[in-house]
Amino acid sequence: MGLSLNRNRLKAAVAATLVFATQGAKADDHETAEAWRLFVADHTQPVVRAIDFSDGKELARYDLKGYAALTASASGQTVFATQSDHDIAYVIKTGVEFSDHGEHRDLDISDTALLPVTFEGKRPFHVVPHDDHAILFYDRGGKADIIDEAALLEGKAEVRTVDTIKPHHGVAVTMGRFVLVSVPNTEVETKPDELPPRIGLRVIDEKGEQVGEVAKCTDLHGEATSARLVAFGCKEGVLVARPSGVDSPKLQMLPYPTDFPRAHTGTLLGGKAMQFFLGNYGEDKVVLIDPDAEQPYRLIELPTRRVDFLLDPATPRNAYIMTEDGDLHVLDVIKGEIIRKAKITEPYSKDGHWRDPRPRLAVADGQIAITDPRHSLVRVIDAETLKETRTIAVEGQPFSIVAVGGSGASH
Repeated sequence: MGLSLNRNRLKAAVAATLVFATQGAKADDHETAEAWRLFVADHTQPVVRAIDFSDGKELARYDLKGYAALTASASGQTVFATQSDHDIAYVIKTGVEFSDHGEHRDLDISDTALLPVTFEGKRPFHVVPHDDHAILFYDRGGKADIIDEAALLEGKAEVRTVDTIKPHHGVAVTMGRFVLVSVPNTEVETKPDELPPRIGLRVIDEKGEQVGEVAKCTDLHGEATSARLVAFGCKEGVLVARPSGVDSPKLQMLPYPTDFPRAHTGTLLGGKAMQFFLGNYGEDKVVLIDPDAEQPYRLIELPTRRVDFLLDPATPRNAYIMTEDGDLHVLDVIKGEIIRKAKITEPYSKDGHWRDPRPRLAVADGQIAITDPRHSLVRVIDAETLKETRTIAVEGQPFSIVAVGGSGASH
């Protein structure tokens, strides 16, 4: 199968991004400032640590009710600490704020803080950051909250709640005035401690009313946004939602190629500067998806099972994949090839519980920060050479990690 991503279109997008970045760095009458911060949750202790990436010093420690999954907002001004086992989500102010001024952007740096607003409901799980808000889905609560970030930063909660028909492990994503929401199977009988399977996706308007028919998407799991498209992983393929002006979004299923091995996508990442998606395909493969290509899929085999992966927002053609043998792989999304790899940690087997402590990845200032919970470290890896440049000691078992920051003009 030929390369599924359109090389010319993506190369042009990369060039445009680099030009924009160069132009945006010009602020002749201002000084340039830079700040990068890591937020690291412990695997067993109910704590999140804010760390200055430049020197590895702990800026603050926030005590929680339980283990937290971390999700940074689209702006990077807030981080959601979702404690599913304790039916609550906290929000941390990162203290990193950018404001756009056309030819440059300003950077304001302040202290991190635990915001006074919490969100309670039965088993909050997926947090989807989008523009100026985030959507928090409650698996056992039968609802999803659309949360305004500006209000959060003022210590207030402005929330629009969406009904999800019936409790299920699902997701909700906004698209203009519409919301895309997973659909549970309401006809199957489940045990009291079980949730029903997902069978599709529906579109609802600002009144909460369904628009059109439910689009089939068996075992819907995983979503991502790229450019103006949203993609969802299904057993049949990847379901893509496209905006359609004032009309409701158009939903299109991209079936998996018939010559692919039997598997499906359940985790998706979306390109920021280029329109494409990267998803898992089973446990030991990943797939590049270009929804506009004649052949949308490009399959890449890994030597062992995937532990974590992410896209580099500053280097759009790079994706980083950590496998259970302790190797870090760099995937060139334009070539569709693994272009280099290096041994980073000891092996971390995928066998066992899905939430056992294993490495997690973040990107900060051209470097890859990798948690190594077995050794109480965050390992800092140069993205070009894949050499370890330093380590950051973190008490306990550092696990979930996000990075926020960048450079801008300072007044």
